[in-house]
Amino acid sequence: MDFQLNDEQRLYRDTLRTFVDKEIVPVAREWEQSGRYPTEIVDAMKQLGLFGLAVPEEYGGMAADTVSFALTFEEISRGWMGIAGILGSHSVSCWMLGRHGTDEQKRKYLPDLATGARRTGIALTEPGAGTDLQGIRTTARRDGDDYVVNGTKMWITNARYADPLPVLVKTDATATPAHKGMSILLVEAGTPGFEVTQDIGKLGYKGPESCEVVLTDVRVPASQLLGGVEGRGLQQALSSLETGRINIAARSVGIAQRAYDEALNYARDRQAFGQAIGEFQAVQMRLAEIAVRLQAARLMTYWAASRMDDGVRMDTESGMAKIFASESALACATDAMRIHGGYGYSTEFEVERLYRDAPLMAIGEGTNDVLRGVVAKALLAGKATIR
Repeated sequence: MDFQLNDEQRLYRDTLRTFVDKEIVPVAREWEQSGRYPTEIVDAMKQLGLFGLAVPEEYGGMAADTVSFALTFEEISRGWMGIAGILGSHSVSCWMLGRHGTDEQKRKYLPDLATGARRTGIALTEPGAGTDLQGIRTTARRDGDDYVVNGTKMWITNARYADPLPVLVKTDATATPAHKGMSILLVEAGTPGFEVTQDIGKLGYKGPESCEVVLTDVRVPASQLLGGVEGRGLQQALSSLETGRINIAARSVGIAQRAYDEALNYARDRQAFGQAIGEFQAVQMRLAEIAVRLQAARLMTYWAASRMDDGVRMDTESGMAKIFASESALACATDAMRIHGGYGYSTEFEVERLYRDAPLMAIGEGTNDVLRGVVAKALLAGKATIR
């Protein structure tokens, strides 16, 4: 078992690291605090081809291996986790379209999505349905060659820029079980009745917008049904969330890495009682714990990513990686703040932002408590083994 990056992955990581240190780190704190949208960073990511990360090569994308996919979100989140959110929702949607879309849908959208000329996201969550996606109430009624869509979606990243926006709907609200009546429609920007009504205020995860989207009698051509077959929407969404969990696990590693960097530097530089605080055993214990959690989370994330590259079903592995890495990010951010003492509570230091960004990692792409149940059921059913 080789946990080392290959030469191509190492070069890719180093390129990303240089980009993050030059383009993101110097502006992240100021732009995050002011609520400024990171337009220049988005444009730079387009130039690097990062919007094509999950797009097949035949459509102009990178078709990156999953370990490289994870490296992308780790490095960007080390600079500013919010930026990773802009790319994350786009990439999950591109992966879903590339795997489940019709040939016509792929030809229509993927080339522009690969360059960032188009951007996208994914509209699953509703005011009354988050983790329980089968409880959504957004409906799509067939009317001739169109579907007429009505409903509300919440917490939608990239909502103001997505074109198209894949929307999970119920094409048959009477189906039992409910997932058999669920489909995904590709709703284009500017369609009458499609409205982004508000940006939702957040504790952290600043940079990308998280929006409420209201659909009122939105007419969507039947040709925009993802894959061209009704009743497959939940499976299509859940399959894409396997990559989403790798995304979140990798973002968590990025947060933990930055927490470690900031804590280590502060422990070396900060003087108290005539010596660097890193000379005190209490600080050393916290610093060591951050390092242990960080490296374990990184290895578990790369392991889950490599399993996906092997072509095996890895919902259990991605769930485990997401659980552990996100919990580690929370713990590392908290310990880094404690090492900083009172300065850790100041908006002048990076750890304050890490502390606000980390909790989302335990919530996004399936809450950790729900994922623990998913992992346990897979173990009990013999669908996964730990050896």
